[in-house]
Amino acid sequence: MDNFFKDTPDFKFHLEHPIVQKIVKLKERNFEESEHYDYAPLNHEDAIDNYGKILEIVGEICAETISVNAEGVDIEGPHIENNEVVYAKGTTADYKALYDAGLIGMGLPRKYGGLNFPLLPYVMAAEMVARADAGFANIWGLQDCAETIYEFGSEEQREKYLPRFNRDGVTAAMVLTEPDAGSDLQAVKLKATFDEDDQTWKLNGVKRFITNGDADISLVLARSEENTTDARGLSMFIYDRSAHAVEVRHLEKKLGIKGSPTCELVFKNAPAELVGKERFGLIKYVMALMNSARLGVGAQSVGIADAAYREALKYAEERAQFGKYILNFPAVYEMLTNMKIKIDALRSLLYETTSFVDISKAYEDVMSERKLESEERNEMKHYMKLANVFTPLIKMTASEACNKIAYDSLQIHGGTGFMSDFPIERIYRDARITSIYEGTTQLQTIAAIKGVTTGVFLEQMKVYESEISEENVILKKSLQEMTADFETISKKVIDESNIPLLDFHSRRLVEMAGNIIMGYLLVLNNQRDAKFTKSAKLYVNLVKSENKEKYDYIANFEVENLELYKVTEAQINVEVEVTEEV
Repeated sequence: MDNFFKDTPDFKFHLEHPIVQKIVKLKERNFEESEHYDYAPLNHEDAIDNYGKILEIVGEICAETISVNAEGVDIEGPHIENNEVVYAKGTTADYKALYDAGLIGMGLPRKYGGLNFPLLPYVMAAEMVARADAGFANIWGLQDCAETIYEFGSEEQREKYLPRFNRDGVTAAMVLTEPDAGSDLQAVKLKATFDEDDQTWKLNGVKRFITNGDADISLVLARSEENTTDARGLSMFIYDRSAHAVEVRHLEKKLGIKGSPTCELVFKNAPAELVGKERFGLIKYVMALMNSARLGVGAQSVGIADAAYREALKYAEERAQFGKYILNFPAVYEMLTNMKIKIDALRSLLYETTSFVDISKAYEDVMSERKLESEERNEMKHYMKLANVFTPLIKMTASEACNKIAYDSLQIHGGTGFMSDFPIERIYRDARITSIYEGTTQLQTIAAIKGVTTGVFLEQMKVYESEISEENVILKKSLQEMTADFETISKKVIDESNIPLLDFHSRRLVEMAGNIIMGYLLVLNNQRDAKFTKSAKLYVNLVKSENKEKYDYIANFEVENLELYKVTEAQINVEVEVTEEV
């Protein structure tokens, strides 16, 4: 039987990146815990070996259990029974398999029952789970909520809730959105009031589109400050399902990720515990939680893209037309090769971003124990600055690419791909949500454009450029030219000092930056392993033409034409009148 870790050598390759040495050293506090826990690593090599063994177990479960159950889960889906969400049978089996293997709460410190894993191997596990079943990846991936409790909760809350993840296999949910508060979370209305008699917070109101909403432990965003309407009136709370104070009013019927229950919830005097300080719910705690979730969607997108590519390759190898396998037609092998090089590029960006987040979070954790040295503080700020713009970059880039790869995979299947006989039909449906939830592509662009306007992306491109050796001089020259064009055109837009114009071109600018960064990363991969030579060469050539198209469009765009794109009230009225006449 296949193993999703063993059949993807890229995982080991990225675990061997030089930056991982720094991540492991910070996470393991110079391996001091080996004296107290017999499963804690003794040194770097031991840690990497541990990660590999655990990931091999994840890969086996993904291949032998989760991927096998995916079709049945998609058909059966969850349902409500006695005000509780009941998972599909396959979902329950999937979760049990990972729980039995000790893989719930794997990133938590050992004192709370976790494996103290950095984000890097955890995100690799998330990619494999998503490749097996994207819907189930949501349920398993919500253990991120435990990290938020660890990061911002009190020690009492940590001891109360965190051990339950690994010990009891509890599930989690982040309960944020409401009927009138989706992307605009500062509009949240669910009310939190402090009951003086019970000395506890009570939650009242409705939440909608909540993934895994009937989870054991939920992090809830609620309005704790009366007479407020903005983000400053919101706090975060822990709700324990054992209180039985929430009605699961409805399960959404969805296009994809059907095994993952999406709930409408009604809170009725639900007792809850405040996390951290009042008023910091959205501006600090949810932002941190959402950044982790966006990294998770990046991993989910790469996993879905990989699944789609493998299905297309398998079908093209077996399907014959006009006397030969369709794999041998240029129109098909171009699509397949472009899928593969894009996945190599996305995976490189995913694990580069994860490393930035890992280091910044590790330093924040160290700060809770001691004061950082000046050099450490500067390094933490540096990686945090990178993480803040690379996280929305990987989310938007990977989710959009995963949709395109799933589209192309179905196209290679032809008419059979449109039927439910092949997995690509489900994969195609599952892919669609990735560019919508945890912040749409349009919202990610707003966050990522800061990497353009502040020069962070350009600065990092120069760092990568300095690391390219002379053996890759031709690719280096192409990337230098692309970088120069990016610098010129982004300066042109910024110098206009026209916010609507910047917003209008922001996605093009961010995509140009992402293409260049991934090009550099593939060339650097090639310097460590020659297997990336093909991907580096073809990818740089491909995105060079893509970036030129974007450059030309921006360069030739007349500012006054921006008004022509705006939808006017008169235009809306005309459209309504035509519709009514029809």
